[in-house]
Amino acid sequence: MIDAIIVGLGNPGKEYARTRHNVGEETAALLAKRAGESLKSGRDKALVTEARLTGKRVVLAFPTTYMNESGQAVGAIMRRHRILDPKQLIIIHDELDLEPGVMKLKVGGGLAGHNGLKSITQHLHTQDYIRVRIGVGKPRSKEHGADHVLSKVSKADRELLDVMVQRAADAVEMILAEGIDAAMARFNGL
Repeated sequence: MIDAIIVGLGNPGKEYARTRHNVGEETAALLAKRAGESLKSGRDKALVTEARLTGKRVVLAFPTTYMNESGQAVGAIMRRHRILDPKQLIIIHDELDLEPGVMKLKVGGGLAGHNGLKSITQHLHTQDYIRVRIGVGKPRSKEHGADHVLSKVSKADRELLDVMVQRAADAVEMILAEGIDAAMARFNGL
C-alpha cells in the first residue's frame, strides 16, 4: 500500500535540465537519492521509483511528457496505485508568482496559469492535491514567461534554486512525517 505519490514537474531532455521550470524534477530526484533510489523509466510516461521516506511508502515520479501534458502520467500513476484521495498526491513545481528564494505549501487552490497544474487538474478532475511551490519570480513581461522558465539561469540564481530544491525536499519529508498543516506552519513562514 502506497502512502503518497510525489511528482516533480519539469520538461524532459537535457536542454531543460537545471532550468527554473525543472526545479520540481530536481526535487523528486533529490528525494529519490535521499532514499537510496533513483528515478527509472516506467510504464506511465514517467521516470519513477518506489521508496521509503520518513517511514512512509511513496512513489516518486517525474513525467517524461512535456509540462503541459503532465496529467497523463500523474493520472496513470494514481490509477496504477489505486490512490483516490488527492491529498495523497504531492506536486512539486516552479511558481512565477513567488519570488526566487520563496517556497510555499498549499492544498488545492487556483492554478496560477501553470500548464502542468492545468493538465493534472483536467486528468484528476480535482484541484485538491498538495503543492510545493518553488518561487522562480516573474519575467520582465508576460510574453517572456516561457523564456524565463526555460532558459539557463545565472550562477547566483542557480545557487538560490539549489537551496530551494533542498528546502522543498525537506518540506516533502515533513508533510509525510507530520502532515501538511504542520509543514505549512513550519515552511510558509520562512
